[in-house]
Amino acid sequence: MAHTVKLLLVGATGLVGRHVMALALSDPRVSLVIAPTRRPLPEHPKLLAPLVDFERLAEDAAWLKADAVVCTLGTTLKTAGSKEAFNRVDHDYPLDVARLARAHGTQTYVLNSAIGADINSYFFYNRVKGQLEQDLGDVGFNSLTHIRPGVIGGQREEVRLGERILVLLLKMAAPLLPKRWRLNPPANIAQALLEAAINPVPGVHVVTSDRLG
Repeated sequence: MAHTVKLLLVGATGLVGRHVMALALSDPRVSLVIAPTRRPLPEHPKLLAPLVDFERLAEDAAWLKADAVVCTLGTTLKTAGSKEAFNRVDHDYPLDVARLARAHGTQTYVLNSAIGADINSYFFYNRVKGQLEQDLGDVGFNSLTHIRPGVIGGQREEVRLGERILVLLLKMAAPLLPKRWRLNPPANIAQALLEAAINPVPGVHVVTSDRLG
């Protein structure tokens, strides 16, 4: 029988995370999806969904033992309420999971990052993403992949009016835009995340938005 992957999915209730979970649960190459969340998920034979508080993760939790981590965790500054709270969700939580999973033997980590992620960026959002990418590089994974989508198409649970307007404008202008600035469907992003987790390549890799169209 071919090797199967035990996947730890962080951020399973978000737009991209829901797509990753659906793909992983239907993929025969994935034996188990571990999706720690703050609210219950529908039951599935291949799903383990422990309820957790990301502020207080148990360092000895059995669910931390996985072959690969896919992280799609993230929020908005408006939802978080402050830059400090945003940094906790988009930087500290993903990094905490990374360090704990690595301590339990995980060799592969795949991050849903963002176009423009740069520790020296003028924009706070991009600086946080860039800092996370840099800090993940120090954790010691055998394979580390940063997926960097641009604007993500699709229907979120939370209303983001500004993003919806931008999505509409990008749809209208798509034929005139360079590929890297076109909408990235969440299903395409999810597929890239999952493939990087199932077929890890040693080293640090970046998948840019123009490859996610």
